[in-house]
Amino acid sequence: MTRDYTALTPSTMQSGVSYAQPTQPVPEKVTVDDPALQVLTDFKRVTAIIVLAGDTVDEAHSRMIKRSVRLLLVVNQERKVVGVITANDILGEKPMQVIAQRGIRREELLVRDVMTPQERLQVLGLDELSSAKVGHIVATLKAAGRQHALVVDIDGKERQTVRGMFSATQIARQLGVTIQTSQVAQTFSDIEAMIGR
Repeated sequence: MTRDYTALTPSTMQSGVSYAQPTQPVPEKVTVDDPALQVLTDFKRVTAIIVLAGDTVDEAHSRMIKRSVRLLLVVNQERKVVGVITANDILGEKPMQVIAQRGIRREELLVRDVMTPQERLQVLGLDELSSAKVGHIVATLKAAGRQHALVVDIDGKERQTVRGMFSATQIARQLGVTIQTSQVAQTFSDIEAMIGR
């Protein structure tokens, strides 16, 4: 069954053309009783922003600003997750302590010097989230004193893959709460106060 196909007529690409990127539609508003998956940043739908452990802290900070994120996955050359670095890691006391201990300049400070390594990361299993509500995630982040929680998918051989993450900032935005501080305890106190009204 042979058919004759005619060639398509191409056109010239315009200048200044951007390219498609994955986007995850997220509900603008949620309540604490909505499914937790509605506030998950799913890396199957949104590109995870990464950095290498050997990149400078300034490069990591620049990438955060450019991508409007406060957490980067730190990966090795094989794209395996070796840790995370947050805006708090970069802007907090950790960099100054490392600079003072090592006697190095700020521009010599590397991601590996201030990141949280993989062996210290706690994760939530994707399969455990099917019945979880947004309120469970808020309580989990509050109990851990963290701004972010990584979510892993586990395959049939019990191997983990980072599937996504929860962000206190995004959850607060979707709940309609204004964050006035970067401190987790106050952030969640603000959320609870707003929810209680």
